Amino acid sequence: MHTSSRGAPAIRLAGLTKRFGGGGDPAAVAGIDLEIADGEFFSLLGPSGSGKTTTLRMIAGFERPTTGHIYLHGEEVTDRPPFDRDVNTVFQDYALFPHMTVSENVAYGLEVRKVATAERATRVKDALRMVRLEGYDARRPAQLSGGQRQRVALARALVNRPRVLLLDEPLGALDLKLREEMQIELKAIQGEVGITFIYVTHDQQEALTMSDRLAVFNQGRIEQVGTPAEVYEHPTTAFVAGFVGSSNLIVGEAAQAIFGAPGRFAIRPEKIRLGEPSDRVGPDEGSVLGKIRTVVYLGADTRYIIRLDIGGDLTVTQQNLRPPSVDAQTAEGRSVRLTWMRAHVLTLADDPQVAPADTAEGP
Repeated sequence: MHTSSRGAPAIRLAGLTKRFGGGGDPAAVAGIDLEIADGEFFSLLGPSGSGKTTTLRMIAGFERPTTGHIYLHGEEVTDRPPFDRDVNTVFQDYALFPHMTVSENVAYGLEVRKVATAERATRVKDALRMVRLEGYDARRPAQLSGGQRQRVALARALVNRPRVLLLDEPLGALDLKLREEMQIELKAIQGEVGITFIYVTHDQQEALTMSDRLAVFNQGRIEQVGTPAEVYEHPTTAFVAGFVGSSNLIVGEAAQAIFGAPGRFAIRPEKIRLGEPSDRVGPDEGSVLGKIRTVVYLGADTRYIIRLDIGGDLTVTQQNLRPPSVDAQTAEGRSVRLTWMRAHVLTLADDPQVAPADTAEGP
C-alpha cells in the first residue's frame, strides 16, 4: 500500500477497482491502494485514460467502485451519495451561474443548506478573502478574467468548509502564464486553509510545482508515489522516468556496452555533460562517444540529439547561460563525448508500458 507518514489519513483507498464495460474490458481503475494524509496537497498525475479522474470521481461519490473501499478520515463512505461526504469538487469549467454576482455564486451552497443570513455573509466574506477577491463581490462572472473565475469556483467550494477539496484539472482552460501564476496561488491558499487538496492533472510540471506528494497513474494502476523530488530523481519504472520529465532510456546492446550489464537504465538529459572526444573521464563518471545529429534552440536551453557511435540516440539539454553562439547553431555533425556521474544513472524495473522517451538500444 502507498502510504504517508503524516498522521491519520484523510483518504484511504483499499483495493479500488472500476470497470465501465463487461468483464473482458480493461479496468479503468485496476485495484489501487492509497493513503493521503490530512492537510496534504496530493496530486493524481497521469496521461488521459490512466484512471486518475475516475479515481477522483469515486472519492467524490459521482462513480461507484466495482470493488474496493473508500474511507474518509477513518469512516467508510463507499456507498454514500456525494452530498453525504465531507468533500467538495472544483471542475475545469467552473460552472458559475452567469446571472448571479460573485457573492451570490459563493453563497449558493450555503443557501441550499439553509445557513443563517448573518453567518452566510461572514463565511462568503472569509472565502473571498482567502482567494484574494475582496471587493469583487458585486461583479458577475462575465466581468472577471479566467483566473478570477477560477478563484470564485474555489471560494464556492471552500465556503462549505469541507475537510477534503477535490480539484479536477481546474487550471486547464487558462493560458500558460496565468496557469503558472495560479499554481503558486493555489498552493498558498491550500497552506492557509490547511485542508486536504486532491488535485488531478496530466501536466507533470503542475504536479511537481504544487504537490507535497503525487501518485503517477498508468493504465488504471499507480506506478509510483512520492514527493516531487523522489519521483523525478528516483523513478522506479521506465514509464515514470519518461512521463515525469524527460529521460534517456538505455536498453539492450547499448545498455550492455555502456554499463556492462543488461537491463533498463535511464539518464536525465540535463545530467549529461557535452564535451570534446579527448576529455578525460573521472573514476566516478560514465561516458560514451557520438556525433551531434540535431540542435534545437529552446530559449532557456538548447537540446542536442546525439547519435552514439555504438548505435542509438541520446538527448542532452544544456542551459543557455550565455547568448547562443554560432558554434551551437552549427554543431551538427561534430564528434563529442557525453559524460555523466554514475550516481545519476537510474536503474529501472522491467516495464513494458514505456512513456515516450529517447531510447538507445544499440545497433
